[in-house]
Amino acid sequence: MSVPDFQSIMLPLMQFASDGKEHSFRESVEYLAEFFKLSENDRKELLPSGQQPTFDNRVGWSKTYLLKAGLLESPRRSIFQITIRGKEVLSRNPSQINAKFLKQFPEYQEFAGANTTVENSSQLPQDPLTEQITPEEALATAYQKLKLALAQDLLTLVKDCTPDFFERLVVKLLVKMGYGGSIQDAGRAIGRSGDEGIDGIIKEDRLGLDAIYIQAKKWEGTVGRPEIQKFVGALAGQGAKKGVFITTSSFSRDAYEYAKNMKDTKVVLLDGEQLTQYMIDYNLGVSIISQYELKKIDSDFFADE
Repeated sequence: MSVPDFQSIMLPLMQFASDGKEHSFRESVEYLAEFFKLSENDRKELLPSGQQPTFDNRVGWSKTYLLKAGLLESPRRSIFQITIRGKEVLSRNPSQINAKFLKQFPEYQEFAGANTTVENSSQLPQDPLTEQITPEEALATAYQKLKLALAQDLLTLVKDCTPDFFERLVVKLLVKMGYGGSIQDAGRAIGRSGDEGIDGIIKEDRLGLDAIYIQAKKWEGTVGRPEIQKFVGALAGQGAKKGVFITTSSFSRDAYEYAKNMKDTKVVLLDGEQLTQYMIDYNLGVSIISQYELKKIDSDFFADE
């Protein structure tokens, strides 16, 4: 089965702790992975941030909210066990335990910001815990949505710019990515070649140990295999082994397959969507309006307590 949402984990986690013994987080993860019959691939699924397995993260959040509701307690670091309240809850044989269920406990209401009257509760923002994803996943998902919208707006502007501006944009991006040495060196390289299919040559590194040949074209419609073949032919005429084909549009499947199967020549295809994603990642043509740091406990700091 797929990875369960964090609220679906709450009841099985309580049942795991029902023996009254002390348990570690890792014990609970292993037990619950077997309980939900997760495959190896399920266990390897990562959060949008790519920093932690999704299942581990969801188990962690489930435990956190059960602790906040007073159904579990932590007698010492990294250890948890069921409370008297937790045992009483299980004795009622609930069909499920979720965020709505936990709102009956004042400690949880305070934690979730739900300590309000019925009359003004509709004025509050929707409680993210009622969703099927953890707050960390919600944050990462919202970030990806904002980034996608920004990339779409950015691509529209790039498509409207002049060919000369587009070439300069490509130069600046490649330099920010660590290629080409200085802006001056890279700028002189673009547009110097004049060979069919090649718009410029840029250093692969600051020492100029190798060169990358570039085609940077604003394009209408899909770039197909024939255009990539012409570019590869131009590379061969220069004795070059590395090239980057950058366009504001997209590439056909045949174009990708052709570039992928090249043996003696390495050609990277960069379409408009990837181009704008790199521009965002390397802060080209965009500005930062706010930053958020997601932090966790530094266990090493408390190791010698």
